Amino acid sequence: MSGVWSVPGYSEVRELGSGASGRVVLAVHEGTGTAVAVKYLNDRMLENPAFVREFRAEAQLLGALRSPYVVGLYEYVEAPGGAAIVMELVDGIPLNALLRQCGQTGPEAALVLLKGSLLGLADAHRAGVVHRDYKPANVLVAANGTSKLVDFGIATPLGTTPGAAGTPAYMAPEQWQGRPASPEADVYAATATFFECLTGRKPYDGQNFAELAVQHIEAPVPETEAPEPVRPLIRRGLAKAPEQRPENAEAFVAELEAVALAAYGPQWEERGQRKLAALAALLPLLFPSAGAPAHGTTALATTVLPPPAPGWAPGGRGLLAAGAALVLGLVAVLGYQAVGVEPGGAKALNAFATSSASAPAPVTPKPGPSPSASPTPSPTPAPSPSPSASPAPSHTLLPPTPTPKPTWTVTRPPTRTPTATPTPTPSPTPTVRISAVNVLSFRQTAPGTAEAALSVDSDGAGPYTLVVEWFTGDDKGALTVPDGRELIEFGAGSPGTQTKTLAHAFTQGAGCYWSVRATTKPAAANQSSVQSIYIRGCKPA
Repeated sequence: MSGVWSVPGYSEVRELGSGASGRVVLAVHEGTGTAVAVKYLNDRMLENPAFVREFRAEAQLLGALRSPYVVGLYEYVEAPGGAAIVMELVDGIPLNALLRQCGQTGPEAALVLLKGSLLGLADAHRAGVVHRDYKPANVLVAANGTSKLVDFGIATPLGTTPGAAGTPAYMAPEQWQGRPASPEADVYAATATFFECLTGRKPYDGQNFAELAVQHIEAPVPETEAPEPVRPLIRRGLAKAPEQRPENAEAFVAELEAVALAAYGPQWEERGQRKLAALAALLPLLFPSAGAPAHGTTALATTVLPPPAPGWAPGGRGLLAAGAALVLGLVAVLGYQAVGVEPGGAKALNAFATSSASAPAPVTPKPGPSPSASPTPSPTPAPSPSPSASPAPSHTLLPPTPTPKPTWTVTRPPTRTPTATPTPTPSPTPTVRISAVNVLSFRQTAPGTAEAALSVDSDGAGPYTLVVEWFTGDDKGALTVPDGRELIEFGAGSPGTQTKTLAHAFTQGAGCYWSVRATTKPAAANQSSVQSIYIRGCKPA
């Protein structure tokens, strides 16, 4: 790698993958031995200030998210010689590789994948972020059947209008029309991936952008191809109008759990996770820990589209004409670029992106790679298989140096989790910092009982209390009737992520919804986490 800039303090092990905007490598932090994934912006894009702003924005976004279902940020480094995002490493394989191997996952495994992805999207939506590029290549499946969401390269603040962007096979109708980014579009993409897990194929099979645009905007939802018990989820998630879909990922989780419990019983999640673990075990060489050679999976052909003209909302024949014109324009843009080819000869259509509108000045699109087509490494770009398996480094992101030629802008490197040792003499109680408290899952286990899995991320400096409150009510998310409260004490020397699973028997009437709220004392950075589940046999108002 002589002559290639690399982040100081890290020893590169091997390349995990590369794409139009850069490459992702497996590296080890020299001071602690912590394995990480480093995403480098390529030299061509480094010369364009707009692309660097986009790359920096992705790092800042990851730094603001605290979710066990989303890849975590360790640090962002920017220097005259390069820019890099240092992320946690997931020892997992991309979902698209798993689907190529097995064709389909079965309904329970598909439901587990959808739920985990929705929980990751829900954390992003609560932070005011829309992913915009959810697809199988951006979901990593770990050896234990858990999953994480990666690649926020074209994510944007909720409500902004950055133009048409995404991966065509998974883009919601409003994305094709360049309408404001919304959580409902992420729900659509997650449902399209869910459909692919169930059936082994994408919802629509258009051979070019024009055909796909027509199908996503006007073709009937292919719900009948999915197993009958989960068709309501397909119908809701792939609805053409955003207002006919669940309002966000969190709302869709409640619907999913009700459907899964009714169709497959209380053990559906455990069986689905075991099935995913078994499928992942069929591809041992694709795990980063296996040391397999890197394989690039991101399509080399990328497309940059200007924002649509005012009033551009194609439909019917008008859309076909507009789509045909779009394809003709793309021929000129892509003429000199290589087109990625997937196994079997199918052309990859997963690099259809544009720069975010957050740039202070408009940038004239030019042929060539877009910053949003970030590398989708194979076997994996980055995160950790589960909260408990993640190292516990610092998650501090410093703002970029505002000088024209910045010096190093580096956060603290990841550090090993210290081992707690008894304190021989009394000392002042240290102050603990809690970065996040989360309800990881909440499910009904019997007619009157439920179970919640919770997690707390802290630096372990001092003791803290996890407060769990149970509620019933007729309105989703409304904590109407208290039904109990539990306090769980954690002592000092418990750094990283602590998890707890609690069972609860409800006594204050069924209501239409059961809810659980988790908080901490002292308060976590995200204050609290709430999940609700819909109870069968009760019709909400």
